[in-house]
Amino acid sequence: MAENQNIEWKESWKDEYLKWVCGFANANGGSIIIGKDDTGKAVGLNNAKKLLEDIPNKVKDVLGIIVDVNLHKTESGEYLEIIVEAHPYPVNYKGQYHYRSGSTKQELKGNALDKFLLQKKGKRWDGVPVPKVTVEDLKHDTFDHFRKKAFKAQRIEEDVLTDANDHLLENLQLIENKYLKRAALLLFHPNPEKFVTGAYIKIGFFQSDDELKFQDEVHGNLFEQLEKTMDLLFTKYIHSSISYEGLNRVEKYDYPKEAIREALLNAVSHKDYSEGTPIQISVYQNKIIFWNDAQLPENWSVEKLLTKHPSKPYNPDIANTLFRSGYIEAWGRGTIKMINDCVRFGIPSPKYFYEMSGFWVEFTKDKLNEEYLKSLDLNERQLRALDFLKNNKRITNREYQSNFNVSRNTATRDLSELVEKGLLKASESKGAGSFFEI
Repeated sequence: MAENQNIEWKESWKDEYLKWVCGFANANGGSIIIGKDDTGKAVGLNNAKKLLEDIPNKVKDVLGIIVDVNLHKTESGEYLEIIVEAHPYPVNYKGQYHYRSGSTKQELKGNALDKFLLQKKGKRWDGVPVPKVTVEDLKHDTFDHFRKKAFKAQRIEEDVLTDANDHLLENLQLIENKYLKRAALLLFHPNPEKFVTGAYIKIGFFQSDDELKFQDEVHGNLFEQLEKTMDLLFTKYIHSSISYEGLNRVEKYDYPKEAIREALLNAVSHKDYSEGTPIQISVYQNKIIFWNDAQLPENWSVEKLLTKHPSKPYNPDIANTLFRSGYIEAWGRGTIKMINDCVRFGIPSPKYFYEMSGFWVEFTKDKLNEEYLKSLDLNERQLRALDFLKNNKRITNREYQSNFNVSRNTATRDLSELVEKGLLKASESKGAGSFFEI
């Protein structure tokens, strides 16, 4: 048995370990082993029988919960196992709320504590009622926009088109005890930042990671942000090429519009609005990154996200309204949809990253895109080599020398530059030796 997020080893008992009991109770439960060292080896307890009686009483008196304490005997000595069940209500240690996360314990404070307490009550941040704001304070044009979108998507009946705004909000479950929820303000208020700090979107075009060329901020309610952001991205930030099929003008962008919209919708639905940080979209010559202070469901990883789908988004009231309006097509299919859209479009699948700092999605356009290649200042040989590789799987140093009548040193230098710029990767296989491929 190894120490992990559900098991903690302690050589002897100290009353401060009640904090660890509190942390397990507030998380997913677990066991605290008293009488084992950091390697899991039993070191024995001299007062095991007394602790067998004292610990349950102290847990009950200080934390107000019941735990099982079992005595185990080994050749190396006795040890105790404290079994803590996960509790549906918040457990505190002398007014402090502790939480077991991974293999560490942390005291919850500020926004983290607020979210924890809401979660234990079965509420989400966007579902909290807000006093002193009325339906009349909301933007009527946005209600009209919602009705038109929702009716077109066949998500509402025709009679809802003439329904009063307060009735519409009740049907969308955005009112609780006659108070508007936070989600209603974010979705329909003309200035949600009056109530929620950082409820906007930043877009920037970067020449490199440390060289910002220009930027925009998109404010307003979430419906306005979605429309304005998509318009800005595809008129100012994302390049398009123009061609003609007969008399018809054909405009093709570097990225599929459906995948970009899905990434934006996911960012809006899963953003942790309590943190006060705006959604950030970073556009480069060859990639675009959507970042937000999002939270994956507990114990989820990016790998799990790509094979399974969360049953509920981080902001369910916001997501439900976006779904009813027709912005979101289906529940829990966003990541797979973006991958399929990119594959059909002919660019690499998006990459997903999740760390404590947030969640981000990265789209990369075709590495051999003509405009991007021009920005890299490649020589004629290198451009011809990349063109050669569009129809051939690989090229060796010797083939490069032969095809372009250059020395080995020149071939090595040219190919190394292509590897450094991320256009090629060096590989090696038995019998074939070293080679380069896209």
